[in-house]
Amino acid sequence: MIALTSRPARRVWNTVSFPSTLYLVPILDLLLAEIPSPWQAELRLGLQEALVNAAKHGNALDPRKKVFVRFLISSNQYWWIISDQGCGFRPPQCCGLYKAEHTHEERECGRGLYILHQIFDEVEWNEKGTELRLCKQMRSSEKSPAVV
Repeated sequence: MIALTSRPARRVWNTVSFPSTLYLVPILDLLLAEIPSPWQAELRLGLQEALVNAAKHGNALDPRKKVFVRFLISSNQYWWIISDQGCGFRPPQCCGLYKAEHTHEERECGRGLYILHQIFDEVEWNEKGTELRLCKQMRSSEKSPAVV
């Protein structure tokens, strides 16, 4: 069951929670409802990656564990804080370099982190590694989204 604390509003932190699942369409639709359409595909890719990581790697797809997303739209900033109930994660120091020559397992692990760093302006984990903070800043002079 998806739980929403209040009707999504601008300039107010909203919270949605759901059991660990990979069926993310309704959650992504809710999280992207206020995003300008040219940016929706790119941010959908990034948020999907973050939510899959929380449900699959953080909570091991245990339906008794939940993924929590706090989100805020303020002026030209869009914030998402994604938390899981897993054991934590230690992100590598440098996620900006993705090398295709790594083994399949290394490539799968690093690819998602690379995507997050390419899409969002801020990507930060809490000390325990159970909470991810993402921010996208939209400026009128900003380039077009990379994914269309």
